[in-house]
Amino acid sequence: MQPSGVCCCCSALRPRYKRLVDNIFPEDPKDGLVKADMEKLTFYAVSAPEKLDRIGSYLAERLSRDVVRHRSGYVLIAMEALDQLLMACHSQSIKPFVESFLHMVAKLLESGEPKLQVLGTNSFVKFANIEEDTPSYHRRYDFFVSRFSAMCHSCHSDPEIRTEIRIAGIRGIQGVVRKTVNDELRATIWEPQHMDKIVPSLLFNMQKIEEVDSRIGPPSSPSATDKEENPAVLAENCFRELLGRATFGNMNNAVRPVFAHLDHHKLWDPNEFAVHCFKIIMYSIQAQYSHHVIQEILGHLDARKKDAPRVRAGIIQVLLEAVAIAAKGSIGPTVLEVFNTLLKHLRLSVEFEANDLQGGSVGSVNLNTSSKDNDEKIVQNAIIQTIGFFGSNLPDYQRSEIMMFIMGKVPVFGTSTHTLDISQLGDLGTRRIQIMLLRSLLMVTSGYKAKTIVTALPGSFLDPLLSPSLMEDYELRQLVLEVMHNLMDRHDNRAKLRGIRIIPDVADLKIKREKICRQDTSFMKKNGQQLYRHIYLGCKEEDNVQKNYELLYTSLALITIELANEEVVIDLIRLAIALQDSAIINEDNLPMFHRCGIMALVAAYLNFVSQMIAVPAFCQHVSKVIEIRTMEAPYFLPEHIFRDKCMLPKSLEKHEKDLYFLTNKIAESLGGSGYSVERLSVPYVPQVTALFPSSKKPLKPRHKHKDEDRLSRRKSIVDTVSIQVDILSNNVPSDDVVSNTEEITFEALKKAIDTSGMEEQEKEKRRLVIEKFQKAPFEEIAAQCESKANLLHDRLAQILELTIRPPPSPSGTLTITSGHAQYQSVPVYEMKFPDLCVY
Repeated sequence: MQPSGVCCCCSALRPRYKRLVDNIFPEDPKDGLVKADMEKLTFYAVSAPEKLDRIGSYLAERLSRDVVRHRSGYVLIAMEALDQLLMACHSQSIKPFVESFLHMVAKLLESGEPKLQVLGTNSFVKFANIEEDTPSYHRRYDFFVSRFSAMCHSCHSDPEIRTEIRIAGIRGIQGVVRKTVNDELRATIWEPQHMDKIVPSLLFNMQKIEEVDSRIGPPSSPSATDKEENPAVLAENCFRELLGRATFGNMNNAVRPVFAHLDHHKLWDPNEFAVHCFKIIMYSIQAQYSHHVIQEILGHLDARKKDAPRVRAGIIQVLLEAVAIAAKGSIGPTVLEVFNTLLKHLRLSVEFEANDLQGGSVGSVNLNTSSKDNDEKIVQNAIIQTIGFFGSNLPDYQRSEIMMFIMGKVPVFGTSTHTLDISQLGDLGTRRIQIMLLRSLLMVTSGYKAKTIVTALPGSFLDPLLSPSLMEDYELRQLVLEVMHNLMDRHDNRAKLRGIRIIPDVADLKIKREKICRQDTSFMKKNGQQLYRHIYLGCKEEDNVQKNYELLYTSLALITIELANEEVVIDLIRLAIALQDSAIINEDNLPMFHRCGIMALVAAYLNFVSQMIAVPAFCQHVSKVIEIRTMEAPYFLPEHIFRDKCMLPKSLEKHEKDLYFLTNKIAESLGGSGYSVERLSVPYVPQVTALFPSSKKPLKPRHKHKDEDRLSRRKSIVDTVSIQVDILSNNVPSDDVVSNTEEITFEALKKAIDTSGMEEQEKEKRRLVIEKFQKAPFEEIAAQCESKANLLHDRLAQILELTIRPPPSPSGTLTITSGHAQYQSVPVYEMKFPDLCVY
């Protein structure tokens, strides 16, 4: 079509490319593009590529004029011609033509007509799919990013038109992404100013999905029909594609706008959409970049640490989903960072909860405080669940490190190894943080299988775990025992032992066990007394409930299965008899329910161990006692005492001996089967096995008087060092003392040093020394040590005629440390004679 206002003579003189361009436009735009003339123009452009830029400029001029005059028909024809030329021509001269093309697309996008905007977007998408031979170093797409992002937020009154515009905007963003990531200058699209427009635009359309699937695996790819018709599905597909093209250097720029969008639209509570977004992110990015996303979530959690509890809980649940996916691949160097951040926020949550409880008063304030407490518990449970899930997916070598890391955070009396600041928590907050950390530890240890018990329970882990600070509350004791069960149960027998009961035939349980290895035997020699003591003292707590007795029974059974040789079996039987005696004597003034509970625990365990070692006489004695109890004292059996409304006796002193397990009969039955039963005649006394750890800032005990009573009576954690000084002279008649003193000779001293053949006597002596150190006043102990040392000094000097060198200075004294106090009152004497030095 000849341009209006141009005569035929002038038209003939016009450049050929203009005449070819004019001819493709028909008289009536409804007739569409003149195909014959379009073929001529295409042939001319291919034959003379240097004319492409002029053809493009002229087409752009005509299109701009038609847009202004609202000649939509001619605009459609011009864009169709541009698209065909663009697809047909591939040469270096196409770059000036592309500039004209992009200029025309921009004109269409700037117009207010939805049809033209969609038309421009479609042309741009076609252009984006063309691979150029050489990169363009000067071309930028800032305008298109801004314009397409604005179209994604279209608010047109007509829903159909609004949807159409939004789809066009999403497809335009997709085109920009495809074009730029394949370009040599692809880094420009990842700049924050572009990502801050692209990502929120996509999320805004994705948010329109009302029913978000809670997918476990990678979300399924949308169908082609859904991509074209549903803005939300198309936006999600574009978001996946964008993240899939992200690299190490630009990953954070693509993720950070997600946090801004979720914050701005308050999508953390509820957080279904946030979880959906991060599932897409974690499944779309390359696996080796997963830790970048986790770091960003942790950083955002730190930034929002003072927000409402439900917001923080939402972020933590998102972290859980991200960790669940990342744990299957590469975690990177963020393992400890994840746990450290989570434990820090756990402490903050407990602190907020404690402050709310202290600040609550009456009326409506109490209602608000209760609501906040419940919200904080949601946060705490989310943190624990995240820690547990993350820990359970780590390899064993990393999991053991995390176990030590968490245990090091638990506030324990007498040590400052924990790194959590608990100064602001108070008594209730400290107890709460102990429970939360032990629950976290319980989840991390779930499913952990170590080849040897030493690997699972090293001394640096076992000592704080069995600390008296974690025995102050029945719930703490339950968690400690459950953690131990996770680490001890290497053959999955715990489920078979669940519930304290009299098992008729243990063989029916099909217990799995292996021969005790040398490392496990060594562990029990070193730490067995510590385990026995914990169980013994745990049975005698006044606030025990049924679950405590069940867990204590399971502990005894697991030690029998996993760690027991003949020596350990004897020790466990001694422990059971000692528990029975303590329930009968009742030095601790326990309620009758607790005394009967201990009796039931002993019955259930002896029934179990007798069948495990399969000694007929032992089994017969245990079965006989249980049978008599069933008839005369059912409250001594677990099936009855732990049942509701069980009748309790008024006292235990009047019961016949037939109701009790007797040491002499057990010793007789085991001795006949080859067991070394000499130690059964020695009553079990819990041995103290841990020193007061020296500490500059020990954890303050929660109940001062209660703690002092425990430390002085039956829960002292003063270690008994090997002291070879007899302090029991007051307990023996004076004549014996004189007699023993007169019989001291050099041979007697050598015999005293050689302790072979005197093991039992030495154990009894050590027990008395322990008991003396636990109960006697310090001044009395110091005086006796000094007196005995002086007596020994004088007597040895007379017999051996040795020169005794007194201490040269006050520093030559025996220093005894207890808690924070140091006492220097016991002189130290060095005696100069061959191979012998007595302190």
